[in-house]
Amino acid sequence: MGPLDLSWVRFSAATVEVGDRVTAEVTAVDLERGRARMSMAATENPELWAFLKSLRTGATLSGRIASIERFGVFVALDDGPDHPVFPGVGFLTIPELSWRSFEEPSDVVQVGQRVSCEFLHFDTTNGEARLSLRALRPDPFQCFAATTAVGETLTGRVTRLVPFGAFVRITSDIEGLVHVRELTWKPAEDPEADVRVGDEITVVVTAIDRVRRTLALSRRWAMPRPE
Repeated sequence: MGPLDLSWVRFSAATVEVGDRVTAEVTAVDLERGRARMSMAATENPELWAFLKSLRTGATLSGRIASIERFGVFVALDDGPDHPVFPGVGFLTIPELSWRSFEEPSDVVQVGQRVSCEFLHFDTTNGEARLSLRALRPDPFQCFAATTAVGETLTGRVTRLVPFGAFVRITSDIEGLVHVRELTWKPAEDPEADVRVGDEITVVVTAIDRVRRTLALSRRWAMPRPE
């Protein structure tokens, strides 16, 4: 049993002593190590565990944003019991809030806001339903990939420079990378020698990875090739 698998009612350091008999639920079995993971918290909260085990991946759950933290967002679900420790039984990690980039979770949701999310899996360590808000919304990258072809010429604005190239925003939702070797026909090692943040440049699409959701661009192929 890990620290979070011990009692939520009592402080974990004082929960058990060597020689104590305990009742715990098996939450996972590692056949290679010959080890079972167990949870005392599960047996103390049978109604919560029964509810979470009844959920099916892909199901839509509704609730209210109960708390926004730097590590994620708690959701108080309409159905099921309250969580004995956390503000809500549902939990949204930062990446599952939106397909779009954002600075703070509060840029996407607000406390008290009603949301519908897709159930991903049962987190047995924390006794919570891991959710996804973005899963129920269209992925702008996939929409872009469906209508854009490799070799197509686009215009975008440079948003940031990194040692290996420049990121270019093509639309409000789509950003691609121009590798440093694709910035110009002449050899280059420093992106700042060719572009600046805020520059509007013309690029050619060289690769679209729909699985990794990455877009590769080339500035040099949009320029006349030197003789």
